[in-house]
Amino acid sequence: MAAPATPNTETEVLSLEEKFAGIASPDTREGYEGYIIAADKAEEVVKYIRDDLGYDYLSSVTGVDYLEDDHMEVVYHAFKTEGGPALNFKIQTDRENPRVPSITHLYPAAEFQEREAYDMYGILFDGHPDLRRILMWDDFEGWPMRKDWKEAYYEAETKPFKNRWPGGDVYRIEANNPFNKNVVYPEGFNLNGYNPLGDKTLYDMLNQYDRGGSNLKTDQIVVNIGPQHPSTHGVFRMVVRLDGENVNALKPVFGYLHRNHEKIGERNTWLMNMPYTDRLDYLTSMCNNHAYALTVEKMMGLEVPERADYIRVLMNELTRIASHLWATGFLLNDLGAFQTPMLYLIKNRELILDFFEATSGTRMMCNYSRFGGVAYDLPDTLRDENTMDWLHEMIHERLPRGLEELERFLSNNEIVRTRAIGLSPVTAQEAIALGMSGPMLRAAGVPYDVRRAEPYGIYDRFDFDIPVGTTGDVYDRYLVRVNEIRESIKILKQCLRDMPAKGDIMSVKPGYTHKVPAGEAYGRGENPKGELGFYCVSKGKGHPYRYHIRAPSFINLTGLEKLCVGTKIADVVVVLGSIDIVLGEVDR
Repeated sequence: MAAPATPNTETEVLSLEEKFAGIASPDTREGYEGYIIAADKAEEVVKYIRDDLGYDYLSSVTGVDYLEDDHMEVVYHAFKTEGGPALNFKIQTDRENPRVPSITHLYPAAEFQEREAYDMYGILFDGHPDLRRILMWDDFEGWPMRKDWKEAYYEAETKPFKNRWPGGDVYRIEANNPFNKNVVYPEGFNLNGYNPLGDKTLYDMLNQYDRGGSNLKTDQIVVNIGPQHPSTHGVFRMVVRLDGENVNALKPVFGYLHRNHEKIGERNTWLMNMPYTDRLDYLTSMCNNHAYALTVEKMMGLEVPERADYIRVLMNELTRIASHLWATGFLLNDLGAFQTPMLYLIKNRELILDFFEATSGTRMMCNYSRFGGVAYDLPDTLRDENTMDWLHEMIHERLPRGLEELERFLSNNEIVRTRAIGLSPVTAQEAIALGMSGPMLRAAGVPYDVRRAEPYGIYDRFDFDIPVGTTGDVYDRYLVRVNEIRESIKILKQCLRDMPAKGDIMSVKPGYTHKVPAGEAYGRGENPKGELGFYCVSKGKGHPYRYHIRAPSFINLTGLEKLCVGTKIADVVVVLGSIDIVLGEVDR
């Protein structure tokens, strides 16, 4: 696996414009930033960005279809793990034959993201090790995120389908849904004896792996864990090659829950997308809302009132605690401790959800942030400093007491330590190269947290530490989450102490029409599972031209094979649980 190199300190480090004149040129379009790189020199330029300029962490890769300009773009955002803003660079390609070089050998984190750009736009990444569809099914026809793509049944000639879009008859889909009208099959397709091409390719790849020099005359088998399996945390499949109980190779298969989130997002108005972000990691609604709001606020140049910023931090850190409690409970389930740990840990999560419900009206899908602030102030009974006893009690007493109980029962538990210590370690360089973020990255010893690396909102006002691990194993991932709960409680106490008792919660008037100026922006937040980023492009209209989500659950799975190879089959579910994924965010 390629690992980021140490920045070159012996020779003069030049800017991209100086080093690659005529090859890397500034993006001069109104509202855009970064550089446009010539495709035929991309490898040389990207290697310089990584090794000499020190942008060792590739965060986001996505495609954009500029239909009117007759070209496509692949857009990259790279960061330095020591902190600071992104370096945004792009490669443009023809729409008729879109091809760009793969950078997976320089940044392994690009593997799944390049596959997604291929799946959605048909962009071919030359040199990619496994360029297959990743979210759509193998026999899907076309490239659904292209601006000129339409669902097959929009074009159907029969009356119910002809009138289905953009208006017309309303009917039950079950009554008018012949399979050959809403799916386009390849020419010559026959359902009899059908075998998914993607599965055949996947199995062939797994069978290419060397047995590692074993002298045992054993048969190796390929088994499927999932997609309907309680240990996969949702509809998710792992195709595993086993030699006895030893895992020799593994490929994750997703897309079973894919629901066209980004395509829908480009048809919605900017504000209509806010409740859709709830459905990403549906355990972290408040944080999802905030990251999306930050992106649009950056594009619009909106300020956020101080009280609203404090409320956002309050909701974010309560969300982090609730999510980590849930992750720990499920990890114990995966270790075999059914029910009891989850029931202990769910108590404090329920307190937090009570507060969310009192404030936003709902417990999970909160739809709470707005561009320029938040939708509602805290409930009347919690606004005055003399009547915030319940919130004070939860943050100062009940949550710390619950954390102490969690550590007493689990941190030194013999079974937890025996199963988790030394299982699935990952080095700091490997974690960075694979694009891991959140507790996964910090467990490997990398103190990278967006709240510190590139502070957003008012996070620069708070005193908190960034917990890190040493070996990056399952036990370190557990400990980092436990210690992050402690740091979140520290932030919450400061938040209650310093929050203005009164003040505006919105910087724009209700009913404000959001027409975002033309341009692009990448906004991100430190979600409980890692960096949640939104890359948006505006054409100056009331809806996004491009709406992309950098989902931490999805990208953290890039390293799943690396984490599992060499373990036992019984440990694979534990390793997956330690990553802490939510399939709504993986598949979108």
